Amino acid sequence: MDKNVVIPKTLWIPGESFIKNSNLYHYKNWLQSNYDLYLEDYSQIWEWSVTNPAVFWESIWKYFDVISHSPYTEIMSDDEMPGIQWFKGSTLNYAEHVFRSKNDDYPAIIFKSEQQELTEISWDELYSKVAAFQAFLKNAGVKKGDRVVAFLPNIPEATIGFLATISIGAVWSCCSPDFGVNSVVDRFLQIEPKVLIAVDGYQYNGKPYPKAEEVNEIKQRIDSIETVVYVPYHDMESTESDVSGCVLWEKAIEEKVDEMIFEPVPFEHPIWVLYSSGTTGIPKAITHSHGGVLLEHFKYLAFHNDVHTGERFFWFSTTGWMMWNFVQAALLKGATIVLYDGSPGFPDLNLLWEFAVEAKINHFGTSAPYLIACQKKGIEPKRDFDLSSIRSVSSTGAPLPPESFEWVYDHIKENVWLCSMSGGTDVCTAFIGGCPFEPVYVGEIQCRALGCKLLSYNELGEPVTDEVGEMVITEAIPSMPIYFWNDPENQRYLASYFEMYPGGIWRHGDWVRVTSRGSIVIYGRSDATLNRHGIRIGTSEIYRAIDKIEAIKDSLIINLELSGGRHFMPLFVVKEKGTPLDDSLKNKINNQLRSEYTPRHVPDEIIAVDEIPYTISGKKLEAPVKKIMMGIPVEKAANVDSLKNPKSLEFFIEFAKRFIGEF
Repeated sequence: MDKNVVIPKTLWIPGESFIKNSNLYHYKNWLQSNYDLYLEDYSQIWEWSVTNPAVFWESIWKYFDVISHSPYTEIMSDDEMPGIQWFKGSTLNYAEHVFRSKNDDYPAIIFKSEQQELTEISWDELYSKVAAFQAFLKNAGVKKGDRVVAFLPNIPEATIGFLATISIGAVWSCCSPDFGVNSVVDRFLQIEPKVLIAVDGYQYNGKPYPKAEEVNEIKQRIDSIETVVYVPYHDMESTESDVSGCVLWEKAIEEKVDEMIFEPVPFEHPIWVLYSSGTTGIPKAITHSHGGVLLEHFKYLAFHNDVHTGERFFWFSTTGWMMWNFVQAALLKGATIVLYDGSPGFPDLNLLWEFAVEAKINHFGTSAPYLIACQKKGIEPKRDFDLSSIRSVSSTGAPLPPESFEWVYDHIKENVWLCSMSGGTDVCTAFIGGCPFEPVYVGEIQCRALGCKLLSYNELGEPVTDEVGEMVITEAIPSMPIYFWNDPENQRYLASYFEMYPGGIWRHGDWVRVTSRGSIVIYGRSDATLNRHGIRIGTSEIYRAIDKIEAIKDSLIINLELSGGRHFMPLFVVKEKGTPLDDSLKNKINNQLRSEYTPRHVPDEIIAVDEIPYTISGKKLEAPVKKIMMGIPVEKAANVDSLKNPKSLEFFIEFAKRFIGEF
């Protein structure tokens, strides 16, 4: 280790019992017994897993006793990424592995919403409803490979629909009902669904949002839809539908079926289609395989989240985010999935902590912005709630600032495992995340995931340690997309990940630092990085400093490289109500950035805005705003229908007109 490298503060060290009770510890001992491997620590296990990928992934298959209806003839082909084929010849079904965990000791689902009190769904009830809906789909003519899509919030009906769909080898895809109609159509039209499951409306932040008109329009604009199943949720007492020619949910699940059928499909058969929040063009229809996500989810939920049978696994999400799919994977481990539908801030930010107590959550997952918001608002979960059931807190969606790491331990729970993760829709998992063997250091994610050969590349394409570089993956993992739907010759797929480096190397588009201790720091998207006079600055550094200023609610930073070697780096801020953006506040911002980082971090101009533009999945639109500022028309710079608050772009469009005139 370089003597000049500063080791950050240690926040948590796993105790001996924590380590020895972990799934990872059991797996380490299993490798010793079954593979004669004596691996002493996590770094050795990881190194073995990425040096011997075929042997590693076969060990995952064997350790989790994957049910295959035909044997595989080859574990991993010798093709170059992304053309590698996995477990040729095998046939399996993801849903069959879910219901292998069926038991009478724990509920399968715990659910609550702004409208409904906490309810539990047993494994027997889940099985019965999935079997009934499977029968309905088959009677509706749905066959292996057909697409079933959903316009649903995070409710049990979505889980039931998903499991029934994949149980017969059909392909699932879902949009949250807060998506605009154009955004939904842009996604679903690509995959030509046969069945649409849709909700009549939902409630968010105390306000009802009826959706019957939107459902009718979606149905009319997608000709391939033959059947609409309508879920009364906004008006739960309704026995009629506002959508013509549809089937009510209760009618669709009324048939009593004694035994479900699980259709065996090839390992690389599509299981679902997820969508990128692409800034231009139609969203990329990212397609994953049954076998790929089955192995990956077994591995990640067991070894990196350490989920055990009967534990309660929660992650605040909508159905439009890949974390919803990831939550369903906890069922593979016989865990109880905990669902909440509604605003995390209604009636206030204490809501999810109250819910954690009520639902007795063991693994509490959320977004980094939620934790930052709780921190800034002075929320005191440790003081106000009995969080004894929680043994892990996880965050994703954006880099968690070092101050928020400390806040978790000071204000949520002192002896808790903070296992942040970073991955994405691209793989429906995390490349980096938690490790029950390792300490938690301030500002650092614990480890690279098993089987994931993640490196940091410098400008010369060389791997570096303790330096910021491009995040790359140099060995394939099974949950990488099998393809993008309707992507002839993999053109969009290759352009998305494989253009920068030759030789089948996946470039993810993040700045990352791999430490000499094996931990990871994420600095934000490399395509939105601030290249300030040749010095690369991660946007997360700016936000980390700004988040400490109470007068600022939110912020967005971009840097424009102009002609003649000039730069313009504006900082857009949302002020707390009643706070003027005067010289005093501007000086405070600049001094904060200068003192914590360097003069290069100080913006050229600070501009007040009413709101920062976000995607529906909660990402700031740094790159699209930058494109708008460069004069690119908004319809080419951003996918407006994928935005949470599309009107927020109006300010930047007008500002760009003045900016272009001045520069």
